[in-house]
Amino acid sequence: MTASYTHKSLTDLEDSALKFGLAETQEARFASEELDTEQTGLSHHRVKPGKRQAFAHKHNDAEEVYVVVSGSGRVKLDDEIMELAPRDALRVSAGVVRAFEADADGLEILAFGPRRADDHGEMLQDWWQD
Repeated sequence: MTASYTHKSLTDLEDSALKFGLAETQEARFASEELDTEQTGLSHHRVKPGKRQAFAHKHNDAEEVYVVVSGSGRVKLDDEIMELAPRDALRVSAGVVRAFEADADGLEILAFGPRRADDHGEMLQDWWQD
């Protein structure tokens, strides 16, 4: 019988950014599999102080909600740049390209969305150019 709940510390999960050589700019922990979720996707991201995520991404069929846990910074959504502060919540529709940038204190966010095996997102290198 499967338990009706799963408890994990997000900081104990594998840092995918480290695994892919992106540790200089960010941390990224994907919790859905570790939490045995059936419908909900959850990830924990930390953008290092004064850094921008190494790539932008978008989802073709899934909206996401981001919650700023701590720190501050900016997000670029297609062609619009928006400031972010602690406890801000941001919904991003499917198809919108997004990337995050941290201020001097760093930026820690949680991302929530539907868990879909067929939509891991599309990564876009060098998308946010100043």
